[in-house]
Amino acid sequence: MPFVEVRLSPKKSASAPVIVWFRDDLRLADQPALAHAAATGQPLICLYIHDPQAAGERAPGGAMRWWLHGTLAALDAALHEQGGRLLIMEGAQDEVIDACIAATGATGVFWNRRYGGKEREADAALKARLRDNGLTVESFNGALMYEPWTVLNQSGEPFQVYTAFWRACRRVGDPPPPEPAPERMIFQSLPAGLTRNASKLADLGFLPQKPDWAGGMREAWQAGEEAALERLRTFLADDLEAYADERDEPSVAATSRLSPYLAVGAISPRQAFAALKHAQHGRHGGSPTRRETSAEKFLSELGWREFCYYQRFHWPDLAERNLRAAFDAMPWRRDAKGLRAWQRGLTGYPLVDAGMRELWHTGWMHNRVRMVVASFVAKHLLIDWREGEAWFWDTLVDADGASNPANWQWVAGCGMDAAPYFRIFNPVLQGQKFDPRGLYVRQWVPELAGLPDKMIHQPWKASEAQLAEAGVRLGKDYPLPVVEHDMARQRALEAFAKTGKGKHLAADDDEEKPKRKGKS
Repeated sequence: MPFVEVRLSPKKSASAPVIVWFRDDLRLADQPALAHAAATGQPLICLYIHDPQAAGERAPGGAMRWWLHGTLAALDAALHEQGGRLLIMEGAQDEVIDACIAATGATGVFWNRRYGGKEREADAALKARLRDNGLTVESFNGALMYEPWTVLNQSGEPFQVYTAFWRACRRVGDPPPPEPAPERMIFQSLPAGLTRNASKLADLGFLPQKPDWAGGMREAWQAGEEAALERLRTFLADDLEAYADERDEPSVAATSRLSPYLAVGAISPRQAFAALKHAQHGRHGGSPTRRETSAEKFLSELGWREFCYYQRFHWPDLAERNLRAAFDAMPWRRDAKGLRAWQRGLTGYPLVDAGMRELWHTGWMHNRVRMVVASFVAKHLLIDWREGEAWFWDTLVDADGASNPANWQWVAGCGMDAAPYFRIFNPVLQGQKFDPRGLYVRQWVPELAGLPDKMIHQPWKASEAQLAEAGVRLGKDYPLPVVEHDMARQRALEAFAKTGKGKHLAADDDEEKPKRKGKS
């Protein structure tokens, strides 16, 4: 949309509106910017800006665009129920806000903070400029339990070890309780000139056209704040008790599946924390119950999300640069064929292929399998972790600018408090341990469904009779492995040695998630 330079001359009036700028906080409850704007008693303009070229912001991938469409539609419907609407504008963020102020006489702008480096710079510059023009501009914490600059070690430096970071967070105490949606909101009638320039959600191009690849995602997910809260309630009521014991089994629905909602802010971590605490203390006993143990485990996963955002704040180039500089010398391979086989779920390793097919179909993948497939890229194929991270960014409905790169760096060994590079997940052993009956593989790699349990994670070891009975022709119905595990492991260790950090290598290549140790 075309914009012209405008002179900001806000009129100080109780009837003048204020703007609530929605970004990655697409909800009404526990929405600090919305709550503070409503508390002014002034009419509200609820604004969402689609700026495809926003400085410093990473354009959302295909799956996230689809997810955003549904979430924005749900937010608009929720505002309609309150008598308002979501004003969607397309263009440069500063220009859109200036145009909205000029058209409506808005005297204030409220938003929740972002934590990427260039995002913070852009927000700070906009805040300073608007304040210089006499507007009230306030920003708030709507995304985290503990803001990154409030948690530092005794030297005043950022923590580099998760356990030390999370202990420090917990010493601060519980985060503030979540606030309900404002009881009273007055909405501004928008001038015709502004609404003419508004964009319709359908015009943003967030939905796939031809081909429509989102059918599986539509089956798997319901977007919006109400769906997020229902998912949280269901998890706490039905799945929490088994969480600690079963969360690593991909065939079991034991995880929260809240990550897509957290990624777009349809729910806040404070809401999850408060509901979890309520559920944790719902039962009492002389010793920790299974439910309480699971609650603590889930709380630590919320803490890990905080640690990912903490890294993004203190190391803004998280998605581009190895946080451990030694990995700059890593001799990554260019392997377009191997990368394509991985993306399509045709590596010949059933657990890896099941995960990649689940990802393509639903826009999501079980966390245990995420670690295995990421390790396969960086260690079996020796492909730069950034190539795998980019594929996840495009295909995940929970693609998140902090969690996605931080977790890829963790698996690759180059991130903060990362898994050592020499710990190489063996996809066969991982499948046998966490999918022993092959239920997950049978769901997503149905061509192997007829194989016996002992062979389903290593079909190349099945006898001719077993393959014939299952109707599997290796190399035709299902591929042979794109790389042999022992060879790939040795190649990865030799490559790691070239970084100067691989002098003392462990023999066990299938360690579980290591206990995080080290100086903070």
